[in-house]
Amino acid sequence: MGDFRTTIEIAASADRVWSIISDVERWHEWTASITSIERLDAGPLRIGSRALVRQPKLPQNRFEVTALEAGRGFSWESKSPGLRGVGHHWIEPTPNGCRVTLGVDFRGLLAWPISRLYGALTQRYIEMEAEGLKRRSEQPRGT
Repeated sequence: MGDFRTTIEIAASADRVWSIISDVERWHEWTASITSIERLDAGPLRIGSRALVRQPKLPQNRFEVTALEAGRGFSWESKSPGLRGVGHHWIEPTPNGCRVTLGVDFRGLLAWPISRLYGALTQRYIEMEAEGLKRRSEQPRGT
């Protein structure tokens, strides 16, 4: 009930996709599902990195990176009483570019009602992010 996913094929190298997806403060440039992301620390994205994520129709959430493999992807989580949301962003190289899987898992006492209330919006946002990432990644550099 609380797991939402999408997978998309991207005709760009995993390195190219990683350079875009790991630059979280610029996500608003390529997906309308993000209003802004403000990093709360400096330097490259790493385990322990924190950010404030603002999305249309949703409350602001503070995320912390909990898993990261440079060039491959990361997961981050947001916690509030009764709810833990984990966002996943993983890249798998393929012969023609790469395959990206994006997802959100809701856990805790409030996972079921939150999934019922926001599930369709969550899935739509994940799909918007995947399509936006594909468009940005497949653009020639510098455009």
